[in-house]
Amino acid sequence: MAQADQAFAESVTRLEDFLRIPSVSTDPSFDNETRRCAQWLVEQLVELGFTAEAAPTIGQPMVVAHHPGVGADAAKRPRILYYGHYDVQPADPLELWNSPPFEPQIIDGPRGKRVVARGAVDDKGQVMGIVEALRAWKTLAGGPPCPVTLMIEGEEESGSRSLEPFMLLSKERLAADVCVVSDTGMWDITTPAITTRLRGLVYMEVTIHGPTRDLHSGMYGGAVANPINVLAQIIAQLHDDNRRITIPGFYDGVGEPAPETKAQWNALGFSDTEFLGDIGLTDGYGETQRSTLERTWSRPTCDVNGIFGGYTGKGAKTVIAAHATAKVSFRLVSKQDPEKIAEAFEAFVRARLPKGCRAEFERHGTNPAIEVSEQSRFLAAADRGLRTVFGKSPLLIGSGGSIPAVGSIGRILNMDALLVGFGLDDDCVHSPNEKFELECYRNAIKSHAVLLGEFAQLAR
Repeated sequence: MAQADQAFAESVTRLEDFLRIPSVSTDPSFDNETRRCAQWLVEQLVELGFTAEAAPTIGQPMVVAHHPGVGADAAKRPRILYYGHYDVQPADPLELWNSPPFEPQIIDGPRGKRVVARGAVDDKGQVMGIVEALRAWKTLAGGPPCPVTLMIEGEEESGSRSLEPFMLLSKERLAADVCVVSDTGMWDITTPAITTRLRGLVYMEVTIHGPTRDLHSGMYGGAVANPINVLAQIIAQLHDDNRRITIPGFYDGVGEPAPETKAQWNALGFSDTEFLGDIGLTDGYGETQRSTLERTWSRPTCDVNGIFGGYTGKGAKTVIAAHATAKVSFRLVSKQDPEKIAEAFEAFVRARLPKGCRAEFERHGTNPAIEVSEQSRFLAAADRGLRTVFGKSPLLIGSGGSIPAVGSIGRILNMDALLVGFGLDDDCVHSPNEKFELECYRNAIKSHAVLLGEFAQLAR
């Protein structure tokens, strides 16, 4: 840990260099920059004694690196696979940033210094926490104390289309005993957390088609079905008065957390006011008779993420649109089947279409929910390591978000994941002015360094 403190200024400089590369995977105009970012990361890992490459895929390169570990008995120790991503979300809307999104700024915050830039916490800052921990081991011992593999992808923010094909072709080179993922959060800045449950995701786009062209609303209004009205009516029927989702079969496979798990959550002292205050709200909203933690950690959701059709420019244009589109996401829990959810949503929409309208669907990704065993020896080792850094045991928490790679890693590579993250709720993930507290970055480096030492004590 002392080495991480001594070299922290240089660690911040390297993070800033990483953040300056606009690796926006969703926009083809940034493809060259995204590839440059992969190569930058490869060069960092080669400096640390890893064999590393930006491996070609059907999309953006996959950064893959290996180190056998130091010491004669390194091969007898568990191999650790680290997963993360070097791509970032688009920076839009640019006008809401207080500084250019790819020109990182170190500024003062209520809890000390923070770095502000796109990707600061999701996931470049957290990836660099791993890299800098490996750098500390290189400085002190010549390399990590056990075999290490890294798989850092460049398409997490755009659907990870290359990830599964790459893993299917690379099972041997990615073989490990556990996968450590650092793309989640802490409970608060002084309390570490291990995420043991992640919600799954079904993301779909539905377009309602009506007339063959936009129509004059005076000539045709009241005579034809308006796709925007039809789509709005269908969306309004997705929830009942208790805010439960009305799609038939939607709750198949949804279980209840164990009583002891609920008791732990209730004892956390979670405050709706504090959680919502930063976004200008005071009261939670969602499925009735459920706490906010239950809704976000253990209950499924349905949300419309975007809706458009017809004339959306300034001023007035009286048309009945030929088409209307909505982007809809479902967060899944427990044993919900993503494929069945997608099919049920399509059937739900088609059953409500008036004559003269048809629906077209596009799927942007499906993945199941994840529940990690709390009996894992690697989790126990992580608990010991985090207690060393923070002076307290980590909380075992859930996450409302999804990390599709975790499910793919479990299914294709046949290994459990250990989710140890260092983000905070107010880090503005996917929003303007994304930031990463430097204290969290420092503790990420320390924690990953100590965790490697703990893992190396386990028998393979």
